[in-house]
Amino acid sequence: MSDLPALDVLIPVDSPVRRLAPRSDEAELLALFADVPTSGVHVRANMVGTVDGAATGANRVSGSINGPADLRVFRVLRALADVVLVGAGTVRAERYTPLEVPAELRAAREALGRPDALELAVVTASGELPDSLLDTDRPPLVLTTGSAPSLDTLRARLGDDRVVVADGSAPGAVDPRAVVTALAGRGFVHVLAEGGPTLLAQLVDADLVDELCLTWSPQLVGGPAGRVTHLPTWFAPPRALTLAQLLHADGVLLGRWQVARLGA
Repeated sequence: MSDLPALDVLIPVDSPVRRLAPRSDEAELLALFADVPTSGVHVRANMVGTVDGAATGANRVSGSINGPADLRVFRVLRALADVVLVGAGTVRAERYTPLEVPAELRAAREALGRPDALELAVVTASGELPDSLLDTDRPPLVLTTGSAPSLDTLRARLGDDRVVVADGSAPGAVDPRAVVTALAGRGFVHVLAEGGPTLLAQLVDADLVDELCLTWSPQLVGGPAGRVTHLPTWFAPPRALTLAQLLHADGVLLGRWQVARLGA
């Protein structure tokens, strides 16, 4: 763990600044993020952006704008999740593979009652996913539409239990509410949404996101990169956020925000 930076806890402001040195079991960092409701579904999003608002670097992937500090939180958030929810575009761009929790974090995961395996759930309207992800011994749970051209092929390859139809009101669209309901029905109540920007925006717009963890990378990249949320329309109304935690390391800021739910 010596190649990972220590993290300064800057928020809450009424507490003295603490330093969280890297340790193999990440017990202190896990404790910071484990305080979530014990009943109902909790949807936490985790994203990274540059100081000028880009969700990727020039290579169109987030890997070029994150770093060791972000990795520490990234690993912990996954260890606390039942399922990681991702859009198909992000799966393809970031080259997702079946997910594994680091061995040193598994004991804490077990103590919190999380399942042994960390599930990957992919949202895709078309049903098109890379063979490298589908042809594994741990294929993802696929949430798609009844009109997806690849629906029958997916069912044949993965089995009916790994393919969920989550139709929305718009033709050919996946309904984010149906997605979260389907995950909860399988016992996945700690949902970690890792993007991309369109899926995150859809989840926010449907009033499903409880918490946003956002890392600010100390870079200016310019260019036409999108933001961490992307929809053709504005959120109406804008979603209010409350800052719960702010971590810092080497110029990187890692914020944890509670999202005000409209239905609350």
